[in-house]
Amino acid sequence: MMLNAIKYILLTLLIPIFFIGFSKAEKIEKKSKFIYNEISPQKEDLLNKIDTYFQNRFKRGTFNGAVLFSAHDTIYYKKAFGFANRKKKDTLSINSRFQLASVSKTFTAFGIMLLEKEGKLSFQDSIRHFFPDFPYNNITVHQLLVHRSGLPNYMYAADEYWRDKENRTIDNCDVLDIFIGHEPIRYHNPGIRYNYNNTNYAILASIIEIVSNKNYAQFMKKNVFDKIGMINTTVYDKSVSFENNEPVIGYVNWRRRAGNSYLNGVVGDKGIYSTVEDMNKFSRAIFDNYFFTEEEMSVAYQLWNKELYDHDNYGYGFRINMLSDSTKIVYHTGWWKGFRTYFFRSLNDEKTIVVLSNNSRTGKISSGKLLDLFDIKRK
Repeated sequence: MMLNAIKYILLTLLIPIFFIGFSKAEKIEKKSKFIYNEISPQKEDLLNKIDTYFQNRFKRGTFNGAVLFSAHDTIYYKKAFGFANRKKKDTLSINSRFQLASVSKTFTAFGIMLLEKEGKLSFQDSIRHFFPDFPYNNITVHQLLVHRSGLPNYMYAADEYWRDKENRTIDNCDVLDIFIGHEPIRYHNPGIRYNYNNTNYAILASIIEIVSNKNYAQFMKKNVFDKIGMINTTVYDKSVSFENNEPVIGYVNWRRRAGNSYLNGVVGDKGIYSTVEDMNKFSRAIFDNYFFTEEEMSVAYQLWNKELYDHDNYGYGFRINMLSDSTKIVYHTGWWKGFRTYFFRSLNDEKTIVVLSNNSRTGKISSGKLLDLFDIKRK
């Protein structure tokens, strides 16, 4: 009897702790619903149109990947098509991880914004504040974020100066060393004009590492992925693991397997692997103001490049399409070594589109086509 009483007391003490222990990530997980039933005829027509489009592309051999569509906290459509590994006939699933390619830039900008919010850096800090030997002066964190640094493309510089590409992987530190040691000619002076460039986000990843005293993968896992339950999201860095053991293979021209480039040791501009559901969690966390208030997040959505069109601008890790009613679609797309990625967020009606493909040829879909298909108005 006494033993049972002790067990009862312990149980009543532990129950509140158990419920208190639910993280915000678990709440985000529970909040997202997936429905097919109890939807309006108009919505049902839209979902049928989406499904027919991707089914037909898959049957014709012009799509291989995963798709998700949500509005507010409801996932209306999610489906995977085709193979993760054609040789093994491993099929793709909703939980399959794809290389995000340049959509990784959205997370890199997010990491910089988190550090700025903590007071650990300023958007107006110079690169030389972090790397005193950097040869190009007067370039700020802000200019890196919005692609106005004028820096040369590290990929072209690496092709010229990096030796033994078969056996030696270049990483973010090597990028800085190449710039310091060789000072390749820059495109233009900082602030002059917009020039989309992977170098900007590779350097931003290096700034995250030096400020946080963690490598890029560790920082992203602790400060973003784990916070909101992105349990299937990782960073692949070839300088850490020479072999890429991700089960989803990237293909070029349908059947040819893409190589594991020596450039895969550079992260920040690429390198994150994720799923359609994890990307939706990230989108929902932003809509729910989990990391930033709406006012704090608005800095990422500003039209920072005045010479660009309102419907084709660039903020902090997002491309910006401002509509005639001043509402915005923020998005990023990506391509890298067999993968194509599309991540769209309509701010006014909280819609999210995620399309991930592991075939660079068959995954090619125009942004305009996607917006029309998912019934998101555009300029």
